[in-house]
Amino acid sequence: MIERRKSKEVKIGNIKIGGNNPVAVQSMLNTPAQDAEKCVNQAKELEKAGCEIIRTAVPNLNCVKTVELLKENVSVPIVADIHFDYKIAIACAEAGVDKIRINPGNIGSDDKVKAVADICRQKNIPIRIGVNSGSLEKHILAKYGAPTPEALAESAMYHVGLLEKFDFDNIVISIKSSDVSKCFEAYKIIAEKCSYPLHIGVTEAGTERMGIIKSAAGLGALLLNGIGDTMRVSLTADPVKEVYASFDILKALDLRKRGINFISCPTCGRTKIDLIKIADEVQNRLKNVDKNITVAVMGCAVNGPGEAKEADIGIAGGDGVGLIFKKGEIIKKVDENNLVDALVSEIEKM
Repeated sequence: MIERRKSKEVKIGNIKIGGNNPVAVQSMLNTPAQDAEKCVNQAKELEKAGCEIIRTAVPNLNCVKTVELLKENVSVPIVADIHFDYKIAIACAEAGVDKIRINPGNIGSDDKVKAVADICRQKNIPIRIGVNSGSLEKHILAKYGAPTPEALAESAMYHVGLLEKFDFDNIVISIKSSDVSKCFEAYKIIAEKCSYPLHIGVTEAGTERMGIIKSAAGLGALLLNGIGDTMRVSLTADPVKEVYASFDILKALDLRKRGINFISCPTCGRTKIDLIKIADEVQNRLKNVDKNITVAVMGCAVNGPGEAKEADIGIAGGDGVGLIFKKGEIIKKVDENNLVDALVSEIEKM
């Protein structure tokens, strides 16, 4: 059982993070910010995939219209990603955005930071402080000589201080690096320094395959240490795949129950069926089944049911006969060629 870090609860639209709430899954639109129609269409795809928080870039005041249309067309909380211009942050708050992502230190003087903090306080909009290894302040970079984990954590607390100075504490923090171990260490440090909820992610993780591997390594390590209240798997790919990968990581750690948990044996010399093909077919047939059950596909009819006895239901095959079992107990023998159909039929009854 993972003992999660005790963090402050923060409300983002209709989602609560921190406290005892489950780790929320987040993604970001990669359609042009000025093309409101494309942004809305992609947001709807993310919502359908189960994304719980959607971030969108707002590079100029004209793009605030996109925020307004997103709020009108999807029920998922919308986060405005803003750099440098405090007026955009204020406009997004007035447009009803659910969270604002800024670095207070790069939007100007104290009066500008105060203006953003004031309107966010009035409208109960949290601010996410986003620190990246490539955007550290000059004085912090000079102190440490490189974007070390300690430098990343100090930068985050520097930005926290800028907001707290104006009595604003509705804060979420992220500290991201493309270096997995550096990212892990930085989050461990910040987790000890404050109780604000943490949005975790490995930034610039890469294309789909390596991006998922790096994210699983870094985010999995953090989550196993109880660190993380929201998460994003950053991929150079369709953001819908980020959502699926995030939920898969959470399911692997037993932190979220969402759809089928699929397990299968890696095969060995005893396997007498085309298990790889069968496993792929089962996973494809069940990809849209929204039942919180564990399904096993095993290659050995002798040992399979016992090895996968924790599964709610499973199949095993060999020498022309297929077995369907529940919690390790064989419930049915079927022809090997009908094994997948029989499994799907049993799951539909569950």
